[in-house]
Amino acid sequence: MRAERACRHEVELLGSGPTALGDEIVWDVDFKTGDRWLPRYFRDIQIVDQSRPSDVKVPWELSRLQWLLPVGQAYLLTGEERYAQAARAVLEQWIAANPVGRTVNWAIAMEPAMRVFSWTWLFRVFARSAGWADESFRGRFLCSLYQHGKFISRYIERADLNGNHFTADCAALVVAGAFFGGRDGQRWLGSAMGELEREVATQILEDGVDIEASSAYHRLVSELFLVAALHAESRGLKVSDSYKKRLVAAARFTAAYSRPDGSAPLWGDADDARVLPFGTGPINDHRHLIACVAAYVKDAALGSMTDGGREELFWLLGPSYADDARTGRQGIEPEPAAFPSGGAYILRADHAHVFIDCGDVGFGGRGGHGHNDALSFEAVLRGIKVVEEGGCFVYTASFAERNYFRSTAAHNTPRIDDEEINRFVDPELLWYLRDDAHPMDARIRHETGHVIFEGAHSGYSRLPFPVFPRRRIELHRDGAQVSIHDSFDGEGTHDIQIPLQLARGWEIEDVIGARAGCVHGSGARMSIAWHGTPEWKLGVTPGRIAPSYGIVITAPRLEWSTKDVTVPTHLTVTLQVTP
Repeated sequence: MRAERACRHEVELLGSGPTALGDEIVWDVDFKTGDRWLPRYFRDIQIVDQSRPSDVKVPWELSRLQWLLPVGQAYLLTGEERYAQAARAVLEQWIAANPVGRTVNWAIAMEPAMRVFSWTWLFRVFARSAGWADESFRGRFLCSLYQHGKFISRYIERADLNGNHFTADCAALVVAGAFFGGRDGQRWLGSAMGELEREVATQILEDGVDIEASSAYHRLVSELFLVAALHAESRGLKVSDSYKKRLVAAARFTAAYSRPDGSAPLWGDADDARVLPFGTGPINDHRHLIACVAAYVKDAALGSMTDGGREELFWLLGPSYADDARTGRQGIEPEPAAFPSGGAYILRADHAHVFIDCGDVGFGGRGGHGHNDALSFEAVLRGIKVVEEGGCFVYTASFAERNYFRSTAAHNTPRIDDEEINRFVDPELLWYLRDDAHPMDARIRHETGHVIFEGAHSGYSRLPFPVFPRRRIELHRDGAQVSIHDSFDGEGTHDIQIPLQLARGWEIEDVIGARAGCVHGSGARMSIAWHGTPEWKLGVTPGRIAPSYGIVITAPRLEWSTKDVTVPTHLTVTLQVTP
């Protein structure tokens, strides 16, 4: 049981595996490697150091205390005081070890911001318990929480283009303001909500896609906007219709990219960040966002787009909302959909789903949490994942791994002359890419028996002899077959690689001529056939997939390549799954 493990100080964070922290928790250490950030003034702490394999996200994630939420849930369900005592003991340790502004857990404003969400919820849960009745402890706790709000307000992460950090800071100030009230609380609440009213139109595009070009960060940012709105309205502050409209658009995008099994594509970065992770489902299931937004805005049509997320709906909004959601929610699969502002395109058929990126690099052309994945895709056929993206393994723990997993080579998209689709600004600038590739002619169209995506990008127009990769993906309406047709227009001779990362669970049995046979752990089989200009050669190697942060696994990777080929040239690959 999660609550019992948390009471024993046992955690599993960012791919660490089950880890026992001991009676006295060390809050400023990357317990995966043993690296530690010694206490000092927060602006003097170097959080990124290429010379050592340190991941500052580990102490940050530990200190967010989201792993304590199950203890609060267990208390609400059982009323047992031992849960209140266990939560208090952890908070006492954290407050004593982390004076404001003096440890790595204050290094950026987003970290105290993320703690505000869990701390305020835990206080509401335990406020009337005997374990939290001691005035001395309550004073220390509330003083520390108030200092969180003051710190965020003073060091808020404002930039010329804001992303999830600024959104988290503002959402936390809304929550802290609603919690405390008074002069500072009212100021935090009103000012931060005003900022979010302006930011929502910038960060969530009109078609509902977050500007960071990442499914995981789309979920995080949408949760932040939602939680802020809930707390603002609880204090009588009006949330505009335009704000709610963007939330609904974000949830509709989530409904479109959610696959038949509820999982989300590995699009862009993913560090498993959540606001209040109440559920017990897989980290890569985003359907709670659809359910919670639908309940908040009372949109039955949106609610009918998912049959998941009720557990988190219960804890975030209450049992009455969860009861209402039990009726009328049919899990209707959305139709194929284009999100041109965000650069995402989704093909759907019977138990089949194809997610395609054909957009800019993300975050206003700066990269951020976006990857070099223009024209890359993931695919599900007959309800089984067949093609998967590389995901996001780590950030600062390894600059080489960080840069590989965001590189062109790690994605299911053509690579020309060993060049990146968007050039790296500098290998040490882990969240920046040049704005080279722009989408061209992207669209979805329908033909008898197929739904089709077509698109191209300009990432290789900068070459001495420019090349324009074009991709057409045809999904058969029976949900068993998908074809990927790649063509290359331009000038000169080039080296071209076209990779295909098979999903977890597949093994290649044989390769005979222009055909490969594959078998899945479920017993399903898949044939892969290809044809094109005669220069293409197939190589099969172990590929790597990061299904969540800090975890990497291997699965077969196919790559068709040709050297010194004169363009135009083309290749078509067809995948077909049989039971």
